Amino acid sequence: MRVALIGWGGVGRAFLRLLDEKRSVFPFRVVGVHTRHGTAVNPSGLRPDAELGPAAASAEEFLDRTPADVVVEATTLNPATGEPALSHIRAAFARHRHVITANKGPLAHAYAALRDEARAAGVEFRYEATVMDGAPVFNTVRNNLPGVQVLGFTGVLNSTTKIVVEAMREGRSFEDGIEEARALGVAEADATYDTDGWDSAAKTAVLANVLMDARVTPLDVDRRGIGRLTPERARRLADERKTVCLVSRAKRTAAGIRLRVRAEVLDETDILASVHGTSNLLLFHTDLMGTVGTVSIAPRVEQTAYGVFSDLVDIAKSV
Repeated sequence: MRVALIGWGGVGRAFLRLLDEKRSVFPFRVVGVHTRHGTAVNPSGLRPDAELGPAAASAEEFLDRTPADVVVEATTLNPATGEPALSHIRAAFARHRHVITANKGPLAHAYAALRDEARAAGVEFRYEATVMDGAPVFNTVRNNLPGVQVLGFTGVLNSTTKIVVEAMREGRSFEDGIEEARALGVAEADATYDTDGWDSAAKTAVLANVLMDARVTPLDVDRRGIGRLTPERARRLADERKTVCLVSRAKRTAAGIRLRVRAEVLDETDILASVHGTSNLLLFHTDLMGTVGTVSIAPRVEQTAYGVFSDLVDIAKSV
């Protein structure tokens, strides 16, 4: 299959390297790359060291020029609106291209509409890399839990807050933790997006929209971050063998789906407190399988790229 890639950051580059490594078994090829700063199109396939030329006037022009079967949207997240990724996805659907997105913004704001638009266009729509990097979240439910209804979920999904809390438990400052997260490349440019719970709220909205048909946005998530936690409080909790985790929760009730993100005090032995640093944990609460889950240990950009790759393989099997 031929792939067009919109976005040329760490995920896009790692994805192209992965395709190059697996080319003998999975003969996919990236035939075009586009960003605001440059564009490259080669029907024979681009290499990982490809250089971009002058940028196409728009993503729509790029898609018209690129002979691709699948469009991968990997631009920077806009948590407020999901744009421009949302428009990129719709432009691909309008051209009857399958779409894979690593950007959670569009799903957090318009998943149901995008799902319906993909069906109307007769194309596939995948998004495994939007939550927990490449760990199987949506594919687990889609492919391995037939007939199961997701009644809710519980997750620890933000890396920056874990790193900040761990720093304060060691006697360092809140700001020290932020700098450590930035050095690891996991903090948002504005780290309050992490510490105030917006990143977790976006992921909670995505999970609820896809798995529970919630039709919500991050603004519908009851949210409270870790901003009020102090090093002194973190150390006292550590002495009591407790810690603080930013926990995402969803529950289906008679009154509707309740969603929240909270900084919760947990025992160190709680399963939710067992993941540290960039590791993440997600539990599904279901009607037929009880509680099952997935964990990702210290993922890097290569694992996010694998999430995109697994979606591409899934689409290739489906069409």
